[in-house]
Order: sequence, then structure tokens, then C-alpha cells
Amino acid sequence: MSTFDAAVVGAGIVGAAAALELARAGARTVLFDRADRGRATAAGAGILSPETSHRDDPAWSELMHAAGRHYDALLPSLPGDTGWARCGILEVATRDSDLPAWEWIAEHASGGHEITPQDARGMCPVLGDLVRAFHHPGAARVDGRLMSAALLAAAAALGVEVRNESVDDRRTLDARAVVIAGGAWTSELAQLLGVSLPVGPVRGQIMHLAVGEYDTASWPIVQAVYGHYMVPWDDARVAVGATVEDEGYSPDVTAHGMQEILREALRVMPGLARATLREVRVGLRPWSADDLPVIGALPGNDNVFACTGHGANGLLLGPISGKLVADAVLGNAPMLDLAPFSPGRFSARA
Repeated sequence: MSTFDAAVVGAGIVGAAAALELARAGARTVLFDRADRGRATAAGAGILSPETSHRDDPAWSELMHAAGRHYDALLPSLPGDTGWARCGILEVATRDSDLPAWEWIAEHASGGHEITPQDARGMCPVLGDLVRAFHHPGAARVDGRLMSAALLAAAAALGVEVRNESVDDRRTLDARAVVIAGGAWTSELAQLLGVSLPVGPVRGQIMHLAVGEYDTASWPIVQAVYGHYMVPWDDARVAVGATVEDEGYSPDVTAHGMQEILREALRVMPGLARATLREVRVGLRPWSADDLPVIGALPGNDNVFACTGHGANGLLLGPISGKLVADAVLGNAPMLDLAPFSPGRFSARA
């Protein structure tokens, strides 16, 4: 007889959320984590704006909006500070060439409205010249490190056992069901089970700047069309980034990455020129071959589930994905149609 009902591999935001949801349902759960350098959860900017994250894909849009609703329901049940705040977001066009994409975002986003460039600079005084600006007040941000810690604390309170160790083979997993939530390393873990998943690392470097002369707590997130973003925090700090680099499993800070971030940040927000460097974070985002999450049972392994492939949206999609994969493990009816995100879709194309 297995010692546990479920084993979760990976304690980033996805794995922590899955472990919590399993424990809430009464499943005896163990969580394995080897704390790899470059975990995306620890580096992510934390933008939560499903209303402005649209694609021409109904399944994607449904998942994004469900993620926003799930956050609203989940946060009150978590202990401690998660860094969450509803700060709003500005989607800005700085060049005429930005306008088609900006207009598409403005047309598809619900609950926001266009404002003047002057009003945008009133909200965020470091902005430079703008062509058009769209404000969505419902957007929020969250600190990935604090959020995952809160999920883990809630899971531990329900009896989840956390083991800070690697999983070398399937025999290590003394459980009736396994959830692989290893982020960019998920494909490596799936290979232990003879399954190939086209999910790999895409490096993102994010710079945190200190701007003591401003009250950043009152600023919105700023997202430039075809460009980088700025996320404000309460402690006179903004996160700017991020790079998108195919550099394997290298969590290094590079001169080229820093140059790219500063060039784009100061192009859109020249008022940051006097800011000082506080920290650089590097995350290896788990990107799937078709840029969609991977959620569900592995082909030929009905008791082994993957939950990964969230790309740059891991902090937004992590909690809802953890809920979805936990429901799959438990045999519950899914909240959403998971067929578009099934790991089996890759086998079907082979």
C-alpha cells in the first residue's frame, strides 16, 4: 500500500498550489523540491491582468479569466503577506507602429478605458511621450516568493509533508498518484517515466530599481506594446523587464540582458534615469512548444500528471492550474475543458 495518496514534484507556485488543493480534499500528500536556481516563481514580475492578456483562442481566454476569479477566492484563505495589490495597469503605445496592437488590446479588454497621455503621466510620472494609453483598474500584482510561501504554509498546516530532495526514479515516489510540477525541468522528470514533453526553459532577466524620490505604492503597472513592463512595489521599488532568451538552463545575469532592459525601460520611462540598482532576478520560464500550458495525465501513465508550460504567465496561472490538476488527480469534474492543455496533444501530432 502506498504511503501517500499523492506526490507533487516541484514547490514553485504551481506545485505548492496543487499540494494545497490535494490536502484540502483530504489526500495524504508529499511535496518534493530540490530548489533549482532560476525557478521562475522566485523571479517573476507578478502581473495579474487576465483582462488585458488576450489571444484569439477561446480556451486560453477562459483559463485566464478563471485564473483571476480563482485568485479572488483563494487569497483570503492564505496566511501572511502575498504582496498582492490591485494597482491597475496602463497599456501604452509609444510609437505609431504600436497602434495596431494597442487597438487590438483596447478592443478586447473588458472593464478598462482609454485615457489621455497626460492622465497616464499623472498616474506614473516617470513616463515619457505617449501616443495612446489604456487604463485597466482591475489589474493586480503579486510577489511570487511570498505567494508560494503562503501556499506552502497553508499546505503544511493541512499535513502536507515537504521533502527538500530530488526525485531520481519512480521508486522514490511512494504514492498512488504523482503530479510533476517541475517548471522548466518538467520534461526531464517526465523522461524518467518514458514520456517526452516539449517544454523547456526561456530565460527572463528582471531588474529591480530603487526610486526613493517617488511614492511607487500609488503607481499602476505599465506595459508597453511590443516592449517591456514596469511593476511598482510599496517600498520605493519598481521591477522592469524582462528579457526573453533561449539560453538553456543558465540562470546568469548578462551585460546584454541588462543593456536591453535599461534601453527599453528608459525609452518608455525616462524618469527612471536616476534610479539605482537594487537587485536582478533571473527566472527560467517553462515554455511549451505551442505556447499553451500542459495540464493533465501523461500518455500511458494514468496516475502521473503534468502541470507546466505556463511561459510568462506562471504567477497568474499557477494557482488555477494547481486546482485543475488536483481535481484531475482526485477524479473530480474539471472546472474547465482541459482537452486543449492535455499532454497527449503532443503525442497526437507525432
